Amino acid sequence: MTRLLSKTFRSVKLKTSSSKPPQPQPQPQQPSSSSSLPRSRKTQAKSRSWSVYLILSTNHPIKTYVGVTTNFSRRLKQHNGELKGGAKASRAGRPWICACLIHGFIDRSEACEFESKWKSFSRKLPRKRIDDDQKKQSSKDSHRLLHHRKTALERVKGSFDLSHLEIDWKLNTF
Repeated sequence: MTRLLSKTFRSVKLKTSSSKPPQPQPQPQQPSSSSSLPRSRKTQAKSRSWSVYLILSTNHPIKTYVGVTTNFSRRLKQHNGELKGGAKASRAGRPWICACLIHGFIDRSEACEFESKWKSFSRKLPRKRIDDDQKKQSSKDSHRLLHHRKTALERVKGSFDLSHLEIDWKLNTF
Protein backbone atom coordinates (compact mmCIF):
# COMPACT_ATOMS: atom_id res chain seq x y z
CA MET A 1 0.00 0.00 0.00
CA THR A 2 1.11 3.53 -0.56
CA ARG A 3 0.40 6.01 2.16
CA LEU A 4 0.22 9.77 1.66
CA LEU A 5 2.86 11.58 3.65
CA SER A 6 0.71 14.69 4.05
CA LYS A 7 -2.14 16.53 2.43
CA THR A 8 0.27 19.25 1.38
CA PHE A 9 2.71 16.95 -0.40
CA ARG A 10 0.41 14.50 -2.11
CA SER A 11 3.06 13.42 -4.59
CA VAL A 12 5.37 12.11 -1.83
CA LYS A 13 4.37 8.55 -1.03
CA LEU A 14 5.82 5.92 1.26
CA LYS A 15 5.80 2.23 0.25
CA THR A 16 4.40 -0.23 2.79
CA SER A 17 4.06 -3.99 2.77
CA SER A 18 0.26 -4.00 2.43
CA SER A 19 -1.21 -4.29 -1.06
CA LYS A 20 -4.35 -2.21 -0.51
CA PRO A 21 -4.91 0.58 -3.06
CA PRO A 22 -4.60 4.11 -1.70
CA GLN A 23 -7.82 5.84 -0.67
CA PRO A 24 -8.55 9.16 -2.40
CA GLN A 25 -8.40 12.14 -0.12
CA PRO A 26 -11.36 14.57 -0.22
CA GLN A 27 -10.52 17.97 -1.68
CA PRO A 28 -11.90 21.11 -0.02
CA GLN A 29 -14.20 23.01 -2.36
CA GLN A 30 -13.00 26.43 -3.54
CA PRO A 31 -15.46 29.00 -4.87
CA SER A 32 -15.06 29.26 -8.62
CA SER A 33 -16.07 32.88 -8.99
CA SER A 34 -16.88 36.01 -7.04
CA SER A 35 -20.59 35.37 -7.63
CA SER A 36 -20.44 32.45 -5.18
CA LEU A 37 -18.85 34.60 -2.47
CA PRO A 38 -21.03 35.87 0.38
CA ARG A 39 -22.12 39.48 -0.05
CA SER A 40 -19.71 40.82 2.58
CA ARG A 41 -16.73 39.15 0.85
CA LYS A 42 -17.81 40.56 -2.54
CA THR A 43 -17.90 44.06 -1.06
CA GLN A 44 -14.54 43.50 0.61
CA ALA A 45 -12.99 42.19 -2.63
CA LYS A 46 -14.28 45.21 -4.54
CA SER A 47 -13.07 47.69 -1.91
CA ARG A 48 -9.64 46.06 -1.91
CA SER A 49 -9.13 46.55 -5.64
CA TRP A 50 -5.78 48.01 -6.59
CA SER A 51 -5.36 51.68 -7.46
CA VAL A 52 -2.52 53.83 -8.71
CA TYR A 53 -2.42 57.35 -7.33
CA LEU A 54 -0.65 60.64 -7.94
CA ILE A 55 -0.19 63.01 -5.01
CA LEU A 56 1.11 66.56 -4.99
CA SER A 57 3.04 68.24 -2.18
CA THR A 58 1.68 71.52 -0.84
CA ASN A 59 4.91 72.78 0.73
CA HIS A 60 8.19 73.71 -0.87
CA PRO A 61 9.72 71.94 -2.68
CA ILE A 62 6.61 71.24 -4.78
CA LYS A 63 6.82 67.70 -6.15
CA THR A 64 4.69 64.72 -7.11
CA TYR A 65 4.65 61.09 -6.03
CA VAL A 66 3.14 58.07 -7.80
CA GLY A 67 2.22 54.96 -5.81
CA VAL A 68 0.04 51.83 -5.61
CA THR A 69 -2.45 50.89 -2.89
CA THR A 70 -5.70 49.15 -2.04
CA ASN A 71 -6.72 51.84 0.45
CA PHE A 72 -5.93 55.36 -0.72
CA SER A 73 -7.24 57.27 2.32
CA ARG A 74 -5.03 55.20 4.65
CA ARG A 75 -2.05 55.58 2.32
CA LEU A 76 -2.44 59.37 2.11
CA LYS A 77 -2.49 59.55 5.92
CA GLN A 78 0.76 57.56 5.92
CA HIS A 79 2.37 59.97 3.44
CA ASN A 80 1.25 62.90 5.58
CA GLY A 81 2.72 61.34 8.74
CA GLU A 82 -0.64 60.78 10.47
CA LEU A 83 -0.09 56.99 10.40
CA LYS A 84 3.09 54.93 10.38
CA GLY A 85 4.32 53.53 7.09
CA GLY A 86 4.67 56.46 4.68
CA ALA A 87 7.36 56.35 2.03
CA LYS A 88 10.64 58.04 2.94
CA ALA A 89 10.59 59.93 -0.36
CA SER A 90 7.35 61.65 0.62
CA ARG A 91 8.51 63.10 3.95
CA ALA A 92 9.61 66.38 2.40
CA GLY A 93 6.73 68.37 1.00
CA ARG A 94 4.09 67.39 3.56
CA PRO A 95 1.16 67.75 3.53
CA TRP A 96 0.21 65.94 0.34
CA ILE A 97 -3.04 66.17 -1.60
CA CYS A 98 -4.57 63.81 -4.13
CA ALA A 99 -4.09 64.84 -7.75
CA CYS A 100 -5.24 61.69 -9.58
CA LEU A 101 -6.64 58.24 -8.78
CA ILE A 102 -6.74 55.39 -11.28
CA HIS A 103 -9.09 52.53 -10.26
CA GLY A 104 -9.93 49.13 -11.66
CA PHE A 105 -6.69 47.18 -11.83
CA ILE A 106 -7.17 43.42 -11.99
CA ASP A 107 -4.44 42.66 -9.46
CA ARG A 108 -1.35 44.03 -7.77
CA SER A 109 0.89 42.96 -10.63
CA GLU A 110 -1.06 44.99 -13.19
CA ALA A 111 -1.15 48.05 -10.90
CA CYS A 112 2.60 47.86 -10.24
CA GLU A 113 3.34 47.47 -13.95
CA PHE A 114 1.22 50.55 -14.70
CA GLU A 115 2.90 52.54 -11.89
CA SER A 116 6.34 51.57 -13.20
CA LYS A 117 5.49 52.63 -16.76
CA TRP A 118 4.04 55.94 -15.58
CA LYS A 119 7.19 56.71 -13.58
CA SER A 120 9.42 55.60 -16.43
CA PHE A 121 7.67 57.78 -19.01
CA SER A 122 7.77 60.72 -16.57
CA ARG A 123 11.55 60.38 -16.20
CA LYS A 124 12.08 60.14 -19.96
CA LEU A 125 10.06 63.23 -20.84
CA PRO A 126 12.07 66.43 -21.22
CA ARG A 127 11.41 69.12 -18.63
CA LYS A 128 11.48 72.85 -19.09
CA ARG A 129 14.19 74.72 -17.24
CA ILE A 130 12.94 77.15 -14.62
CA ASP A 131 14.72 80.34 -13.65
CA ASP A 132 14.97 81.52 -10.02
CA ASP A 133 12.02 83.95 -10.33
CA GLN A 134 9.70 81.15 -11.40
CA LYS A 135 10.85 78.82 -8.61
CA LYS A 136 9.17 81.08 -6.06
CA GLN A 137 5.75 80.66 -7.67
CA SER A 138 4.45 77.38 -6.28
CA SER A 139 1.15 77.47 -8.21
CA LYS A 140 3.08 77.49 -11.49
CA ASP A 141 5.30 74.67 -10.18
CA SER A 142 2.32 72.50 -9.34
CA HIS A 143 0.71 73.23 -12.71
CA ARG A 144 3.94 72.37 -14.52
CA LEU A 145 4.48 69.14 -12.56
CA LEU A 146 0.88 67.98 -13.04
CA HIS A 147 1.07 68.75 -16.76
CA HIS A 148 4.31 66.74 -16.95
CA ARG A 149 2.69 63.73 -15.22
CA LYS A 150 -0.42 64.00 -17.40
CA THR A 151 1.70 64.03 -20.56
CA ALA A 152 3.51 60.92 -19.32
CA LEU A 153 0.15 59.28 -18.59
CA GLU A 154 -0.95 59.97 -22.17
CA ARG A 155 2.14 58.09 -23.36
CA VAL A 156 1.37 55.17 -21.05
CA LYS A 157 -2.05 54.94 -22.72
CA GLY A 158 -0.31 53.98 -25.95
CA SER A 159 1.39 50.97 -24.36
CA PHE A 160 -1.19 49.84 -21.81
CA ASP A 161 -4.83 48.75 -22.13
CA LEU A 162 -6.78 51.32 -20.13
CA SER A 163 -10.27 50.31 -21.27
CA HIS A 164 -11.14 48.76 -17.89
CA LEU A 165 -9.64 51.58 -15.80
CA GLU A 166 -11.23 54.72 -14.40
CA ILE A 167 -8.96 57.78 -14.38
CA ASP A 168 -10.15 60.42 -11.92
CA TRP A 169 -8.22 63.73 -11.92
CA LYS A 170 -8.90 65.48 -8.62
CA LEU A 171 -6.86 68.57 -9.47
CA ASN A 172 -7.76 69.82 -12.90
CA THR A 173 -5.44 72.65 -13.86
CA PHE A 174 -5.29 71.74 -17.54
